Amino acid sequence: MLKVGLTGGIASGKSAVGEMFVALGAHLIQADSIAHQLMHPGQPVYDEIVRHFGRGILNLDGTINRPKLADAAFDSKPVPEKKSSQVNALNRIVHPAVIRRQEEWMVEIGRRDPRAVAIVEAALIIEAGAAKRFDRLIVVTCRDQQRVKRFAARHNLSLEAARQEVTRRMAAQLSDEEKIKAADYVIDNAGSLDGTREQVHEVWQGLQAQKPR
Repeated sequence: MLKVGLTGGIASGKSAVGEMFVALGAHLIQADSIAHQLMHPGQPVYDEIVRHFGRGILNLDGTINRPKLADAAFDSKPVPEKKSSQVNALNRIVHPAVIRRQEEWMVEIGRRDPRAVAIVEAALIIEAGAAKRFDRLIVVTCRDQQRVKRFAARHNLSLEAARQEVTRRMAAQLSDEEKIKAADYVIDNAGSLDGTREQVHEVWQGLQAQKPR
């Protein structure tokens, strides 16, 4: 089985690229979906997040309000060279559990299909020190203005509000330039979907050639 990490900055189009790989036959799991599950009431991750950040991040039904959690974790005035200590605290709580679930999933996929391509989509693969867990790493990039527009559309925000939110979240991530240095493949998602799909096909052919025989 070939283990592949799929990463990129916020609103770079990782999910769209992941869907394209699935259409070609890849298996895919999303770190964000795992994190959502781990943050359900009753889960150890949920308990630790509430203990650290307080009950002010909860909805009336006791579930975690993710925008409130983001406000608590990310600096309102980020310094690009320095991660927020609260972001680091959140990552220390969530990342180990997410990585364990990813590993369990890959083991299961490998058991079912030893020649599979198993892709983990996650924004912070490199930042979490998890890149070494994969055989290949794919980085998705786009232009900053596209990132802002996509984030605004996704969250129904004004462009200015989206720009501020993207800026503070990107301060907790490596730049595209730094991610590219660690990449085996780079997919430029700044153009048309057809252009992105062509790049995905090229990468897929490369991955197919590297699968165990």
